[in-house]
Amino acid sequence: MATIRYDEGYSFLTVRMASAFDVLQLCFIVVCNTAATALLVRLFRNRLSSSWGPVVFAIVLIPPVLVVLTQLFGLLGFGFDLGSPRIVFALLVFVPFAVGLTIDYFWMPAPEDVELPDEYRRN
Repeated sequence: MATIRYDEGYSFLTVRMASAFDVLQLCFIVVCNTAATALLVRLFRNRLSSSWGPVVFAIVLIPPVLVVLTQLFGLLGFGFDLGSPRIVFALLVFVPFAVGLTIDYFWMPAPEDVELPDEYRRN
């Protein structure tokens, strides 16, 4: 991965290669955002009884949460310059959102299929 910047006053582009630590930080942010998405989708699926409620809440509420998480990681010093806001949004919001939804809807069992002890069941 390379960060490409146009230096003002010069007629060439400078390229700064990302270090292994930068890539590890980026992977950590992606994994955290994916886990947050999967957990929030599971929460919506458990708490909302309608069939479209969890989908609507996931599409409306999770991306702003991921943007806030990404900003918090940036304030903590994680990540590096990816060169474009579109790349940041795609890599740190859209990809974890898509993977988190996929994990919860296709890999995890449906909330109705999970057997719970009697004291935790809803009436």
